[in-house]
Amino acid sequence: TDDGKEIRKCFIPEPGCEFFSADYSQIELRIMAHLSEDENMMEAFRKGFDIHRATAAKIWHEDIENVTDTQRKKAKQANFGIIYGITTYGLAQRMDIPNGEAKELIDGYFNTFPKVKAYMERAKEEARQKGYAETIFHRRRYLADINSRNATVRGFAERNAINAPLQGSAADLIKIAMIRLDEAIRQRGLQSRMILQVHDELNFNVPFAELEEMTELVRTTMESIYPSLLVPLEVSIGHGPTWLAAH
Repeated sequence: TDDGKEIRKCFIPEPGCEFFSADYSQIELRIMAHLSEDENMMEAFRKGFDIHRATAAKIWHEDIENVTDTQRKKAKQANFGIIYGITTYGLAQRMDIPNGEAKELIDGYFNTFPKVKAYMERAKEEARQKGYAETIFHRRRYLADINSRNATVRGFAERNAINAPLQGSAADLIKIAMIRLDEAIRQRGLQSRMILQVHDELNFNVPFAELEEMTELVRTTMESIYPSLLVPLEVSIGHGPTWLAAH
């Protein structure tokens, strides 16, 4: 939002330094590709496609270069809504479209990424049996209501069973990145310092003289944090006189 941008302007580096931002690109969708092993989703990430444009191309059977901005926007909302169990009504409200169009979009999405649908059902079933969901590092989130007779309460737990492994794994990855980067910065004797973590983004105070070294160090460390992931991790890096300029 405009207010959010104004707030980011307030964050500035120390004199002689730049505000440095490193942001994991679409990390939760990449984790979904890994957990579901959906060939279409993995292919899009492995080939470096814009995942939202690639999704739109698959759903509407277009060549990727012919996808319109409107189609991409709808696919982006579908990507982030559907993997968290959004309902037809919920998607219709979010996108301000008729329920029928939202249903067609969801159906088209699952036809495009059939193993995503299978993962979501598997995640719910495993949670029913175990009583918890877990991240790729086996950190658990217990779901006391997963077998509740109350459909509303159970539905909330089922959505957590689907998204806890995604959001939880993303949280695990960035925490590991923070630890390794802190160690590396100290071992190299750099003056740069990690100052802020927001969701999938790490922010640093970096002296001008260390910008090149930090760019290489941060990108390499963050992108190589979990070699077993079936799709590559990608990090967007920027720097400037404020957090807004860097991000």
